[in-house]
Amino acid sequence: MKYRAEIDGLRALAVVPVILFHAGFELFSGGFVGVDVFFVISGYLITVILIEDIENDRFSLINFYERRARRILPALFFVMFVCIPFAWMWMLPSQMKDFSQSLVAVSLFASNVLFFRESGYFDAAAEEKPLLHTWSLAVEEQYYVLFPIFLFLAWRYGKNRVFWMIIVMASVSLLLSEWGWRNKATANFYLAPTRAWELFAGSIAAFVVQNKGVQKNDALSFIGLAAIIFSIFAYDESTPFPSVYALVPVLGVVMLILFADKETITARLLSTKAFVGIGLISYSAYLWHQPLFAFARIRMLEHPSYTLMLILCLASIFLAYLSWRYVEKPFRAKEGFNKRHIFIMSSFGLLTFIAVGISGHLGKINSRFDLETFESWRDDSDCLVNTKKQLEGLQAELSDKCLGSSNNFILIGDSHANSLSLALRRAIENSNGHLISLIKNGCLPIIGTSRLPVEQHCVRNKQDYWQFIETTNATVILSSRWRLNLIGSHFDNQEGGVEYGGSGLNIVTEGDLDIMTHVEEFLNKAAENRNLIIINQIPEAGWNVPERSARLRKFTSYDQEISTSYQVHVDSNAQVVDLFNRLSINPNINIVNVEQMVCNTEIQGRCLNTLNGQSLYLDDDHPSPLFANIISDYFADIALNEGVVKQSKEAK
Repeated sequence: MKYRAEIDGLRALAVVPVILFHAGFELFSGGFVGVDVFFVISGYLITVILIEDIENDRFSLINFYERRARRILPALFFVMFVCIPFAWMWMLPSQMKDFSQSLVAVSLFASNVLFFRESGYFDAAAEEKPLLHTWSLAVEEQYYVLFPIFLFLAWRYGKNRVFWMIIVMASVSLLLSEWGWRNKATANFYLAPTRAWELFAGSIAAFVVQNKGVQKNDALSFIGLAAIIFSIFAYDESTPFPSVYALVPVLGVVMLILFADKETITARLLSTKAFVGIGLISYSAYLWHQPLFAFARIRMLEHPSYTLMLILCLASIFLAYLSWRYVEKPFRAKEGFNKRHIFIMSSFGLLTFIAVGISGHLGKINSRFDLETFESWRDDSDCLVNTKKQLEGLQAELSDKCLGSSNNFILIGDSHANSLSLALRRAIENSNGHLISLIKNGCLPIIGTSRLPVEQHCVRNKQDYWQFIETTNATVILSSRWRLNLIGSHFDNQEGGVEYGGSGLNIVTEGDLDIMTHVEEFLNKAAENRNLIIINQIPEAGWNVPERSARLRKFTSYDQEISTSYQVHVDSNAQVVDLFNRLSINPNINIVNVEQMVCNTEIQGRCLNTLNGQSLYLDDDHPSPLFANIISDYFADIALNEGVVKQSKEAK
C-alpha cells in the first residue's frame, strides 16, 4: 500500500480535538467527532490492505491479526500497566471495582459493551474512567475480527458485488443509528452495529481508490476538510450521535481520501511536518490522554483548572512520543520480534490483565481508602412492599397484620422513602403506632404521572398502592426525590459536585397538564378524607458525601464538616418550595421541612453534609441512617406528640 502523508495529517486533525474536548475546552465542543474520523481512516486502510492481499493471493488471517497485534497491543498494554498503580493508590472501592472490570473488558475487546451498560459517554462519572476511551478501540477490534472473514468469503462473488454488499450494510447501519439515537441513545453511541457504517464508509472509499486512484480536486478536498472542522466547532453534546449528523465529518474524510491528491493544497497542508508528526503518534496520544485526565479528576477534590488540563494535554503528546518511539516502533519491527514472540506476548498480556481485573472485581486488590460504613438501613419488615407482585393478594393480610384500630400510617414513595422506612417504623412503633411502607424506587408516588418512555410498572404500582390506601383509615406519609421528579434536572452544588445521571428526567402527566398543577390537585384531593404528611425535598449534596469525606481524609488534613451552599439549595428548589407552601394551606396536609434540620444551622449559610464527622448521606442525595433518624425524630414530634393524627380524624 502506497504511503499517504496526508492520512497521517488527518489523524492529527482527529486526535487533537478529541483531547481538547475531553479536557473540557468548550471551543472544541464537537471534538468527539475525531473518533469518527479515526473510524473512517481505519476502515479505509484496513480494506486497502485486505484487497491487495486477496488480489495478490497472499491473504492470511494469521498475518492480518499479527499486524493488528503489533499495531494495537504493545502501547495499549503499556498504558494499562501504568494505570494500575495509580488506580490502586487513588481510586475509591467502587471506582477500583469498575476499573478492574474495564481491564477485563479491554482485554476481551468488549469495553464498548461494558461502558454501554455502565453509563453514558457524557455523564460526569465517565470523566473518572481511565479506560473509557478504549470503547472505540473495541469497536475497531470487533471490525478487525469480522470484516476480513466477510471480505474473504464474499470475494468469490466478485469485487463489484462485494462493493455493493458493503454499501447495503453501511446503509442499514446508518438507518439503525438513526433509530438508535431516538430510542436507545447509549447503545447507539457505544455499540458496533450503529458505528459500522462509519468504518464501511472508509471501506467504500478504499474500493473507489483501488479502482480509480486518488483524484486531484482542490475544491472537493477543501470541502471535505471544512466539513470536519465545521463539525468540531459546531457540534456539541446535545447533537445526536451517531446519526445523519455524523455524515458531515464522515463524508468529509471520504472526500479527503478520494480527492486529496498530494498536489492539492489540502494534502500539502495535512502533509506538513507538524501534522504528520502528531499523526504518527496519534494512537499513543489517544491512549494517554484519558488516563491523565481521569486520574487528575480523581486525585483532585475540585474540578481541575483549565491551566492544568492544558498542561496534561501537552503531557499526553510528550508521553505519546515516548511510547511511540520506545514501545510502538520496536514492536512493529519484525527484526526484533517475530510472529511467535508477538502472539506469545499478546496472549500473556491479555491473560495477565484479565487475571488482575478479576482479582480487583472480587476484592482481592483492596482500595487504600477507608470508607464510612453504615449500620443496616434497609427495612426488612413484612409490612414493607416494594413490587406490584408483593401487593397482589396481600391487601387483607397487610391490613390485618400491619394495621391497628388507630394510629396507622402508610409510607408511600421512591428510594428516598425506602431510605427512611426503617427509622420511621421504629419511631412510629415506639409510639404504639403501625406502619406499612409501599415503595417503588425511581417512581414518583403521584397517579397520572410517568417518566418518558412510560414505565408501566411504576404506573401500575402507584395505582395499586393508592387503591389499597383507600381501603384503610391510615395517615399517608409521602417521601420522594421531589426536585428531580418535578423539575427534571440533577442537582449541581456549584462547588465541584453534580450528581452522575446524564440529562435528567422527562416527567409527563395525563392530559399534558403542568406537572406542578397536577401534583397539587392530586394531593389536595387525596387529603379530602385523610391526613397527609409530606416529607419535603431532602437537601441534596451534589457530590457523593462518603466518598468525598474519604478523599479529604486521605489527601488533606481537612477536619471540618462537609457542607454545601444553602442559597444554591434554595434557588434550585424554589418551585418545589412554592408547591409545598401552597399545599400547607390545606388543614389536612402537614409538611415536614427537612432543610431546617441541616441547613443554615451550625455553619451559617450552609447545608451540612456531615455531622460530627459522620455522613448524613448514603451517596449524594439519599439520607444515611444518621440523617434518617434525625428526620424520624422530628416526624415523631410533629406527627405523634402534637396530635396530628387526632386532628386528621376530626377533619374527616
